[in-house]
Amino acid sequence: MAEKDDTFPSESKRRNPLRVFFNDSRLLFKMDELGLEIARIALPAALALTADPIASLVDTAFIGQIGPVELAAVGVSIALFNQASRIAIFPLVSVTTSFVAEEDTVTKASPEAQESKNLEMGSIINNENEKLIPQNESKESKYKTETLGCSVDVAVFKHEKRKIPSASSALIIGGILGLLQATFLISGAQPLLNFMGVKSDSPMLKPAQQYLTLRSLGAPAVLLSLAMQGVFRGLKDTKTPLHATGVNGAAVAHVISQYLISIILLWRLMEQVDLIPPSLKYLQFGRFLKNGFLLLMRVMAVTFCVTLSASLAARQGPTTMAAFQVCLQVWLATSLLADGLAVAGQAILASAFARNDYDWATATASRVLQLGLVLGLVLAVILGVGLQFGARLFTKDVNVLHLISIGTPFVAATQPLNSLAFVFDGVNFGASDFAYSAYSMVLVAIFSILILFILSSSHGFIGIWFALTIYMSLRALAGFWRIGTGTGPWNFLRR
Repeated sequence: MAEKDDTFPSESKRRNPLRVFFNDSRLLFKMDELGLEIARIALPAALALTADPIASLVDTAFIGQIGPVELAAVGVSIALFNQASRIAIFPLVSVTTSFVAEEDTVTKASPEAQESKNLEMGSIINNENEKLIPQNESKESKYKTETLGCSVDVAVFKHEKRKIPSASSALIIGGILGLLQATFLISGAQPLLNFMGVKSDSPMLKPAQQYLTLRSLGAPAVLLSLAMQGVFRGLKDTKTPLHATGVNGAAVAHVISQYLISIILLWRLMEQVDLIPPSLKYLQFGRFLKNGFLLLMRVMAVTFCVTLSASLAARQGPTTMAAFQVCLQVWLATSLLADGLAVAGQAILASAFARNDYDWATATASRVLQLGLVLGLVLAVILGVGLQFGARLFTKDVNVLHLISIGTPFVAATQPLNSLAFVFDGVNFGASDFAYSAYSMVLVAIFSILILFILSSSHGFIGIWFALTIYMSLRALAGFWRIGTGTGPWNFLRR
C-alpha cells in the first residue's frame, strides 16, 4: 500500500481562518506578554487620538450655548477641515507606522545593530592588557575606577540614533502637505462651504468661514505632528505623542497648541532617530507614493461618506445640522478610542510580519479584534444612557434636543461596528494589505453614497443615520472578509 504524501495538506487538514476570531478568547484580559504590549501601545495612543475630537466636542459644547446657527456653522467647518486633513495625512500616517515598524525590526535584527547594542550596554574591563590600548587611540571616553582592588577602565559609549529612512520621508511629506492644505482651505473657504450646502444667503456662512479660516492656520502643524506620531507609533512609542498632545488643555487656542505639539514631538524624535538623510534615494519616496496613493483612494472614500452626510444635513437647515453635529462629534470621539487598539495591532503585526512570525501575528490579530468588540459593546451601553442626559451640555434648543434624542440610538448601536471596523483597518495595515483596503473601501463608499442620497431625501435626519449605520456595517464586513477567508497576506491561516 502506497504511503500517503503529506507534502500538501488535504482539505480535511486545512485550518479554518475563522478561528482567528475566537482564538485564545479565554486570555482576552490576561496581562501576559502580548496583553502588556497591546496595553502599552493602545492606551496612550487612544488618549492621543481622541485629543482633537474631544477638543472639537468642547468647541461644540461651548458654541452650542450661543445658538443653533453657530453650532451648525462650526459643524460644517469641522467636517470640511477633517475631510481635508484626513485626505492629506491619513495615508502618510498609516504607511509610516508600518514602514517604521518594519525598518526598526529589521535594523534590530541585523548583526551590525546587535553589535552596536552590545557595545552600548556593556563595559570593557581591561586589567592585564591595559597597556596594549593607549589612551590617545581610543575613540571612547574612559573613566578609571577601583573595583575590588583592581584598576578598571570603563568605556562609555554615546547613544547611537537609529537609521530609519521612513522617518525623514514622513516629516518632509507631512510639512509640504500641511502648507498645501492651509493654502487650499483659507483661499477657498467660501466656495468650499457653498459646496457643503452653506449658500451665500445662509446665516451659517459667516461664522463657518471665520472658524474654518482660523482652524486652517494650524494645518501645517497638525499634519507635521501627525506625521511624527506615525513614526512614534512605528517605534511602538505612543507615550511621547500623548505627552505632547497634553498641551491642548481644555482645547483653548487650537492653532498655538498644534505648533507646540509639533515642536515637542520634533525635539523628542531627533533624540532617537537620525533625521538628516544622506541622499534623496535614502528617503524612498517611491515606496511612500505607491502605498500612499492606495490609501489616498481609501481615505477619500472613507471621509467623503462622512463629509457628504454632514453636507446633506446642512442642506436641511441649521436645526438639523446642529443636531447632526452633536451626534457626529460624540460618535467620532468615542469610536476613535478603538483606534488605539488599531495602532497597537498595526505596529505589533508589522513587526511580526517582518520576522515572518505568523504565530505572533495570529495571536495579536485575535486579541485586538476581541478587545475591539468588547470596547464597542461597553461604549454602546455608556452612550445609550449617557447621551440622553448629556445632550443639554451642547444646546438648550428644544428642537435640536429632540433630533439628538432620535440620533442617540444610532450613535450607541453602531459603536461595536465602528470599533471592529477601526481595528480591522489596523490589522490589515499591519499586514501591509493596502491594496485590498483601498479597493474594498471604494466599493463600500460607492454603495454607501447611493444609500445616503436615497435615505436622506426620503427620511431626512433619521435617513442619514440609517445610511451611516449601513456604511459602518459594510466597512466592518470588508475587514472581516479578508481575514475570515484567509486570503492575501492572511493565507497562512489556512495552513
